[in-house]
Parts: sequence; structure tokens; C-alpha cells
Amino acid sequence: MICFTYPGQGSQKAGMGSDWVDHPSWELVAEASQAANRDIAHLLLNADDEELRQTRNSQLATFMVSMIALDATGRVGIDTACHAGHSLGEYSALVAAGVIDFVDGVRLVTERGEAMQIAAEEQHGTMAAIMGLDDNLVEQACQQTQGEVWVANYNAPGQVVIAGVPDIVDAASQIARELGAKRVVNLPVGGAFHTPFMASARERLKKIISQTEFRAPDHPVYANVDANAHSGASEWPELLSSQLTSPVRWRQSLHNMCDAGYSTFVEIGPGAVLTGTVKRTTKDAKPLKINSPADIDIALEALASPPTTVTGPLEGEALFATERLVVSPAVGIFQPANTELANTPVAAGHLLGHVGETEVRSPWAGIVVGFLAVSGERVTASQPIAWLRTQ
Repeated sequence: MICFTYPGQGSQKAGMGSDWVDHPSWELVAEASQAANRDIAHLLLNADDEELRQTRNSQLATFMVSMIALDATGRVGIDTACHAGHSLGEYSALVAAGVIDFVDGVRLVTERGEAMQIAAEEQHGTMAAIMGLDDNLVEQACQQTQGEVWVANYNAPGQVVIAGVPDIVDAASQIARELGAKRVVNLPVGGAFHTPFMASARERLKKIISQTEFRAPDHPVYANVDANAHSGASEWPELLSSQLTSPVRWRQSLHNMCDAGYSTFVEIGPGAVLTGTVKRTTKDAKPLKINSPADIDIALEALASPPTTVTGPLEGEALFATERLVVSPAVGIFQPANTELANTPVAAGHLLGHVGETEVRSPWAGIVVGFLAVSGERVTASQPIAWLRTQ
């Protein structure tokens, strides 16, 4: 089975939206900019690494690349059977699963970034990754300092992040080395995230969470706080607010997903951090990533060749590498150009019909398997219109 995963803060880099500018999914940027009252195109195209390191910028930019990549992935028909996001990525997962709508997701992420930035400025903190040491020994290192330092992320076996007062983090890091840690990496962040230092941000975020409508997900979403799958709506307000001051249990989430039968993990968004954690956590899973348009065809081809240990199709996979969906470019009434096109070869650019006055043309050459919208049906933007086989 397939699980979509969504990265968090730290995966951002300058110009990370440039690959998507000419893709139809880039249209989400204008909608998000209006909802956030921010110039998101600037963050994705022109902001340098220093500007993107600011929490208020990195979170919104990372979320948006995940949303663009998710929309593009949906346009070719790749589907999932569950969702999971790391820290900020949990908001991407909730939008993807339909728990919150896109505009509410933009507003929540914008407020979260602001709240966490202010909290970090009020209470100076830092984070460090402890490499090559068991979880319990990292916890022991924190406890031995008897100061304000905590485990913030359980990312993968032998990869745990601690956070707190800088001097105390340094002391705990030294103890971790004495206990056998292979390496300590100080992270270039401006706060001690997922610790009690984020208490003020949690209180601020609660207000906008209380004004947000939550719905049951289309597929289970694994939560950072407890590493469990959740299929309802009512628990998410508390899970989201608790997440800010609780450790991210990502490794535990991966183990639980593998135990539930998920064998393919597709990272949707910038970077490949979560792909790396999958490789470190389980040897049997297939990790893939989609953070540029070029990755989509690679993912389609990889999904067309299931692991030899899997019998039958992967649940959550809608199309194989030689199949494509043509989606609606606009909102309106669909009228096919020719209802007899089924099983007919078409060239790239062939007119398939109209949505209102907007033309629907095939981006690919291939054979029309059939229409997924009927004549006279009102469709929304990005809704599948036709199904092509490109071989």
C-alpha cells in the first residue's frame, strides 16, 4: 500500500519553486497568497536561504511546495491509502486528506509560523541532531543535564533531535558523545521547537484552530503526537495544538505504518529528508519523492513495478506509468468535442472538449481510454476529464 508523506521545516532552499512555475499546479500560489496576505511567489522564487530560514517564511514556503506537488501528482492519477507529515508536514497531510480545506490550511500554517517565530524570539533555544545513539540513551543524556533540554524529534533509528537552552543542549550533546553517539550536528534553527518553549505559540494557535472546520479524512492520517492512525475529525484540534510542545514521533509512525501494511512511501514536497528516514527505518519499504515535475514520471514508472514481495496492485495507486489523466483547466460545464473518441489515437494538443469557453486539450499523445466526465456535467478545476494510455 502507498502512503504519501509531507516534509517539515528545514527542507526549504532558495528557488525551490522555480521548477513548478510553468506547471498548471502553480495556480495555487495566487490563491494561497491572497489567503495569507503574503507574496508567496517571492518566497518560492526570489527569497535567499537566510530569508527562508525565518520560521514564518520557511513553513509557508515548504507547505506551498508540498501543495503544488500534491496537486500535480493528483493530475496524473497517483493516489494514496494514508497520509503522514513531519511537524509542519502534518498540516500538508491534513489538507491532502480533506480534514481541512486548502485556504484554511494556508491560514493555519501562516499563523503557526508567526506564532513559533515569536515564541522563539521570546525564549532563546536551539536544536541538535544526535546520530548513532539509541533513543533511551539520548533521553538519558537529556535527563543527566538536569536542565531545560528535551527530545524534540524521533526521526529514525540512530537519529534523534534534542532541543532547549543552547548551553544545556551543548552539555547534553557532550554526554551523548560519552554514551557512544557517533556524531552531533547543531541545527541552524532559531528556536527549540516541539518543547515546552513553544507553549505561548500553542496558546496562540489554539485560537485559529478553534475557528477551523475539521472533517473526517479520506484515508487515515498518522499523527506526530502519538504515532497512531486517525480516521475521525474531532481529535485533530487537540492533536495539532499538542504537537507544538510534544516530540515528533516519526520513527514510531513509520514502524506503525509498516506494521499496517504500507510498503511504498512517496515524499510530496521539497527535499528528501523523509525519504532518508524511510531508508534508515525499514529495509523493505520503497521510498520515492516528488519535489519537481520531473519526479512525477519517475514515480509513475517506479509504481508500475511493484516489489516482488507484493502480489496484486498497490492499494492507493490509480494509474501505471503508461497512463495519464487529463484534468479540467477551469470551472464550468464540460462538453466533449467528440463522444466517439474512446479507444481512438490522439496527438498531443488534440482538442478533447471545452469547459465553458476554455479548451481542454491533451498534453500527451496516446489512446483515449474513455471520458471521466459526461457531457453537460459541471466540473471543477483539476477534476479528471479523460483517461489516456500513452504507450
